[in-house]
Amino acid sequence: MGLVQAKLFATLDLVGQAPGGPDEDPEGFPFGGWQAPLLDEVSGGQVGAAYQGVDALLLGRRTYDVFAAYWPHQHGGEDGEIAQLFNGVPKYVASRGRPDLSWAGSSQLGPDLAEAVRGVRDRHEHVAVVGSLDLLQTMLRERLVDRLDLWVHPVLLGVGKKVFDRGVVPAGLELLGPPVASPRGTVHLRYALTGGIPATGDMSAPDRGVPREG
Repeated sequence: MGLVQAKLFATLDLVGQAPGGPDEDPEGFPFGGWQAPLLDEVSGGQVGAAYQGVDALLLGRRTYDVFAAYWPHQHGGEDGEIAQLFNGVPKYVASRGRPDLSWAGSSQLGPDLAEAVRGVRDRHEHVAVVGSLDLLQTMLRERLVDRLDLWVHPVLLGVGKKVFDRGVVPAGLELLGPPVASPRGTVHLRYALTGGIPATGDMSAPDRGVPREG
């Protein structure tokens, strides 16, 4: 069984909506493209490294449409390697409608999303969920996410869709490596979801700081 890895870009108040550009999510969100001024070589290199080994993409309908309009036309420059990866791997799309799947290698997931995602995980080693916040909530609720790559950016927006919202269920996390900050202040965090019920403790107890299992 493979790993499902969520690649997430968030503000400090954990807004993940439309990081890439003003036309990415036209729902009255006033800060589309908030990530662009904060990119630098360090965070860009982290993103590229995070996609190494990915052999399938799992995308919500809106993210798929944005990607399908952009990545097939990128063949060189800074985006060349990611374009080659995205264009070459299978793309699985979660949608209740009838999306245009003309991007090579694209297919629609079945109506039972949890079962369909489990099937994708059985067929691939490293499945990446990119953006797709509505899909992510469902996958978190169904405990279908194995790892998180989270880039937290030094900006507060106060409005917008949150990375962790309706789908979150209690779960433990294990840090997979030390956090790394880029020159412009973006912090890259890598976690594995360990499941179970998070431990609790009592800071007023004599042995405070020693957690007890919940």
